[in-house]
Amino acid sequence: MAAEIDQSVKRRRVFYIPGYDPIHPRRYRELYRKESGDQARISGYEIGLKPKTTKGIYGWVVDAEIDGAQVNAQVEVLVWSDIVRVSMHNSILATYAQLIRTAWVYIASGALWRLMQLRKGPVIAALYPVGMLLLQLAVAVLIGALAYAALTYFGGPFWTRGLAAAVSVVVGWAVLSGFKKRDGRFYAHYLMHDFAYGAALRGANPPALEARMTQFGTAIAEALKSDVDEVLVVGHSSGAHLGVSVLADLVRAGAVPDKGPKLGFLTLGQVVPMVSFLRDAHRLRADLRYLSQRDELTWIDVTAPGDGCSFALCDPVAVSGVAPENQKWPLVFSAAFTQSLSPARWKELRWRFFHLHFQYLCAFDAPKDYDYFQITAGPKTLAERYADRPASKSRIVKPVNKFTSVTP
Repeated sequence: MAAEIDQSVKRRRVFYIPGYDPIHPRRYRELYRKESGDQARISGYEIGLKPKTTKGIYGWVVDAEIDGAQVNAQVEVLVWSDIVRVSMHNSILATYAQLIRTAWVYIASGALWRLMQLRKGPVIAALYPVGMLLLQLAVAVLIGALAYAALTYFGGPFWTRGLAAAVSVVVGWAVLSGFKKRDGRFYAHYLMHDFAYGAALRGANPPALEARMTQFGTAIAEALKSDVDEVLVVGHSSGAHLGVSVLADLVRAGAVPDKGPKLGFLTLGQVVPMVSFLRDAHRLRADLRYLSQRDELTWIDVTAPGDGCSFALCDPVAVSGVAPENQKWPLVFSAAFTQSLSPARWKELRWRFFHLHFQYLCAFDAPKDYDYFQITAGPKTLAERYADRPASKSRIVKPVNKFTSVTP
């Protein structure tokens, strides 16, 4: 007689909410295809992708056999990359204006100093585009000044000071333009746009994003009415705090049926404090507080100290100063990069900060109890998988946020 398979999930819907990313979602499909194959070879299970045949949200279908159980999962990307691209269509001057406004919002409010009490890594990541853009400006000014000096010294009577100054400005501007064209190497403009987007309304969501989040909620609500066993929402990076608000709205609206699919919420590499610490993030703080005490879902938060771009092991509800007495979620623990990656692989990735920020979506050489592909395509619900998992002892729960109001 065959051994009974411990399986509570045969069919699953997965909704992935990316962070601030202008790239087409096919990038995430190809990442899933490559990394799931690698993890399957390492961990000894089978997994494969095929195109999604239904219309609507971009996604793909996963068929897996894990621990002897066959599972079908439909993964869909809740896209807001078009909104990101619009927000990035700024001139060089506009980017420097963003730099000034964003720095003022974080410094004048005291948010920057309080964020540094949590983790210095993401604060350094936030300061990096400021420093890099100022360095680029300094280089452009220096080269322009050298051009002016050369033209006025060697150019003879033809080069008046006014004409030389005009040429030096053109040269400096060409240097700045060159830096921007090569931003795929520096990420200065990209990161500046990222942090400026959250700071533009001091933590409040722009109307276009709110409208898109409503669409996300509608898609998830429809899935919760279907005959799948689990609906899993995954929020990565800044997609984590979008997921918090989307799910809080659904629960408030009574859109999570008592006898429907289990609802799981997985946040990865979250940067929630970068927004919740801002003055007008009332909506986010209210949603954090509300969602943290609900029984309608299971919320697991996974970060890693090796990811310098996230607030590793920081309980996003507690550090934001809105934790209720009966706080239940999230369960916070580490993906333990230094233990889950081989020494050689860790050495290779140690200074590749952007890759490490996406490592949660990738294969591990020696996974512990975190495996993205078993979570999204395995036979257990998120709640069952981590039912006995204690929170990391080193998690940070100290409330350091200055702004804790949940209403305007």
